[in-house]
Amino acid sequence: MADNIARVFADAIATDPARPLLTWYDDATGERTELSGATLANWVAKTANLLVDEVALAPGDTAAVLLPPHWQTAAVLLGCWSAKLTVAEAPGDVDVLFAAAGRVDEAAAWSAGERYALALDPFALPMRQVPAGFTDFVSAVRGHGDHHTPYPGAGAEDAALLARAEARAAELCLTPGDRLLVDVTRHPDPVDWLLAPLTAGTTLVACANLDPAHLDARTATEKVTRALT
Repeated sequence: MADNIARVFADAIATDPARPLLTWYDDATGERTELSGATLANWVAKTANLLVDEVALAPGDTAAVLLPPHWQTAAVLLGCWSAKLTVAEAPGDVDVLFAAAGRVDEAAAWSAGERYALALDPFALPMRQVPAGFTDFVSAVRGHGDHHTPYPGAGAEDAALLARAEARAAELCLTPGDRLLVDVTRHPDPVDWLLAPLTAGTTLVACANLDPAHLDARTATEKVTRALT
């Protein structure tokens, strides 16, 4: 069983970094964003470098991620795990906090050294108005390097998360080469929509606010072989 999320992610994209790894839909807005493994890895590296080089965090430090499922959330989570941070689940003291623009009020329950806000813009545009006390994540992360060498070994929560992900992948009968469609509004746990596909070598179609009327056409267009709806 794998115990290192950074290694699992690297292995997931190693065979063909150019293939679509994560395709994001939001049926409420009509948004579609497709990321290759190489593109997602670029965002993950920039995020990890932001955390290590700018925020000066070290393995075992903590992060709060107040973000819905989204392709940018995947970059933030994988960046945190690449930097060997622990993603906290309950409000408390953390070293860094990421919040969607619509959830910044929730951040008051957390004590954080650095706070980043995300507009979750379809084109990853900077925020027009940054909430007080926050830094715009997109503006901050773009200036960091495209490559990151993770610390050796696993983060504190890697083994437990990957054990859950492997169990979920087995439950869904995922195999390398599958393409999984997930209704992330109904299944917001990142184990379902991010880690399970990665551990299985499966590419992902993540759909928010999934319109059932689109399901058959999307399954055919995206060559979906498994679905979690």
